[in-house]
Amino acid sequence: MKTLLLMRHAEASWERPGLTDHERPLHKRGRKDAKLIAKVMDANHLFPNLILSSTARRAVETVEVLVENLGYTNEIIYSDALYMAEPDDFIDTLQKLGDEIDNVLIVAHNPGLETFLQIIVGEITSMPTGSLGHLVLNLEGWCEISFDTMGKLAGCWTPKTLV
Repeated sequence: MKTLLLMRHAEASWERPGLTDHERPLHKRGRKDAKLIAKVMDANHLFPNLILSSTARRAVETVEVLVENLGYTNEIIYSDALYMAEPDDFIDTLQKLGDEIDNVLIVAHNPGLETFLQIIVGEITSMPTGSLGHLVLNLEGWCEISFDTMGKLAGCWTPKTLV
């Protein structure tokens, strides 16, 4: 069994129009929302062995808030492949992981993240900014994950439902 946590980066700021999409930082609300999700992760004992994140500033800052609030000390890998990734990019990234890793958190972007979640759980699930999906996958190793993999959505939290 493998656990996959999918998180859409928290709310980004639009206050500096000259920045590229990749450079946009978290909004003040985004920082607050990421702290709420960290509390959910802690309360539900959802501690990843590995965090995979997009290199976009808003995703990196989301990870920083989570790490700070969870006291996370395991490995973090930032990947350009997860910036605006499509479902096949998530599959490719996960297939390369070692089997000793049981719990993975991916912090990335829509629409690809939401589409990937819907493919794996077989139902439409909305992923607004800052939301977290908890999937349980009946896999022995990450190399087995494919578009045919069916997972169970064990939990889904959005910042708006936590306030």
